[in-house]
Amino acid sequence: MVMLILISQSCTVESGKSDWKPAEGPLFTRWSGELVPENILPEYPRPQLERTEWLNLNGLWDYAIVPSGNEKPLEWDGKILVPFAAESALSGVKREVGPENRLWYHRQFEIPASWKGKQILLNFGASDWETKVWINGTETGYHRGGYDAFTFDITDALTGKTKQEILIAVWDPVDQGTQPRGKQVLHPHGIWYTSVTGIWQTVWIEPVNSEYIKTLRIVPDIDQETVTFIPGLSQDAAVLPVKVEIFKDNETVIELISDEAAIVLPVKDPVLWSPGHPFLYTFRLEMTGNNGEVTDRVAGYFGMRKISLGEDEKGFTRIMLNDEFIFQFGPLDQGWWPDGLYTAPTDEALKYDIEVTKKLGFNMIRKHVKIEPERWYYWCDRLGILVWQDMPSGDQYIGHDDPDITRSEESEKQFKYELTNLVKNHFNHPSIIIWVPFNEGWGQFKTGEIVDFIRKLDTTRLVNPASGWADRKAGDIRDIHAYPGPAMPEPEDTRAIVLGEFGGLGLPLEGHTWQEKDNWGYRNYTSQDELMEAYSKLIMELMPMADKGLSAAVYTQTTDVEIEVNGLMTYDRAVIKMDPEKLFNMNRRNN
Repeated sequence: MVMLILISQSCTVESGKSDWKPAEGPLFTRWSGELVPENILPEYPRPQLERTEWLNLNGLWDYAIVPSGNEKPLEWDGKILVPFAAESALSGVKREVGPENRLWYHRQFEIPASWKGKQILLNFGASDWETKVWINGTETGYHRGGYDAFTFDITDALTGKTKQEILIAVWDPVDQGTQPRGKQVLHPHGIWYTSVTGIWQTVWIEPVNSEYIKTLRIVPDIDQETVTFIPGLSQDAAVLPVKVEIFKDNETVIELISDEAAIVLPVKDPVLWSPGHPFLYTFRLEMTGNNGEVTDRVAGYFGMRKISLGEDEKGFTRIMLNDEFIFQFGPLDQGWWPDGLYTAPTDEALKYDIEVTKKLGFNMIRKHVKIEPERWYYWCDRLGILVWQDMPSGDQYIGHDDPDITRSEESEKQFKYELTNLVKNHFNHPSIIIWVPFNEGWGQFKTGEIVDFIRKLDTTRLVNPASGWADRKAGDIRDIHAYPGPAMPEPEDTRAIVLGEFGGLGLPLEGHTWQEKDNWGYRNYTSQDELMEAYSKLIMELMPMADKGLSAAVYTQTTDVEIEVNGLMTYDRAVIKMDPEKLFNMNRRNN
């Protein structure tokens, strides 16, 4: 595959050999022992728009935590391992930053001589929440948002010197602000977890010409047997043609050169993507300048699949994949790690949770009030798992039957900005099939308007307007929560009905918990046998609901998280709490 060839050509900027070790923490995964500061998360971080040349800036940086009103720090507190948040053990820091302080980063890096004459782009996978960047003392970028990727052109700030200097300041209001933040709080308790401040996804630089491909939207259409490529080009490249090559199992399916804004290509007899057969086409895009030379080349992949509502033979409104109904059953996945918090220790660790989910017989994941690094969705695409993607929650919370909140103008603007980036940045992943803007009334506002807002951004997916609690009769899905459950809403003519959360069966296992005592679950058990018996009972009650119109169910949850012990796995991923083969056989009966 083209994509794999490009990954093999990546390289990492070394930040010097060290005797680094993580800070002390209550619990670690096995992958934390594999970390080498000079080679942290070396995989290419943007698998659907890859370039061959790039430099990874992950590794050890200087850091300082200073009051937010102060100027740049006069001295550094020590070293922090990027991209792990300062509150995490893997950062080597494990200190609370808080809204009264700023977290500062500093390091030097070198631009390869072969990049001379190129524009240099500085990319962040994510940094929570307000990020300012200086290159060689010149402010080059400012971004607000804790989950979305962003890029700064730092070319004009570079010097002719060998060493370039980068300085970054991050401020995060955590739960004292209205911004999207998911489950982060300053004082963790129950279902609310440790705050995450600063850079928590890969930072890297890449060279481009002035004519380059900035963005790419890929729209598959299995009914018309076409795929449409919509490249977003730099200003200098606006009139240049783009060559598209599509590959199936490394063989060219079609090759086309076009200067159209939307390039439509036929895909005859397409191989459809599904959890049972997650086939991916690969592609290469080339842009050629007026002198005949290639000015940019990117590679990636896509899947041919369709998600829609439809009526089954009994007249129930169903969620359809490729015009067929399959019952969707999967865990609520929060994406937290005991050692890295928001950041998995390695790419293998990131992949592991998805592999276990498949191993246990599930075909879907609800990604809960967190947005993952691009490589998490890459593994969902590759391994074959359906994804319901939540928007991270923020602002105020409401009760089960309360009216929508009224947000300030600033809060609404920021929510829509980050929601827009969520949809646009993840549009090309075939695994993502449903957008979920609100969970249980957390920050829920203008529900009908937000549904319409999402539909204008993306007409190819379904919208689950609010998972649980306050239903506004909007969107494509009616979603309820029941603990331990199961339960189902009354069938509807125009919306599919789902059980968005149930279960939450808790079992703390000694030696694998965040704390020794006072762990929490919706309903706790004392042995693995008891847990299996209770889980089996839930599944036996769930199975008939599919025949009565229920389209999907989400079990809480993939792993324990901090003091929550209702995971199928322990927080350190060391133990699957019930027999995997028995779970597989039970769960597969539902899908």
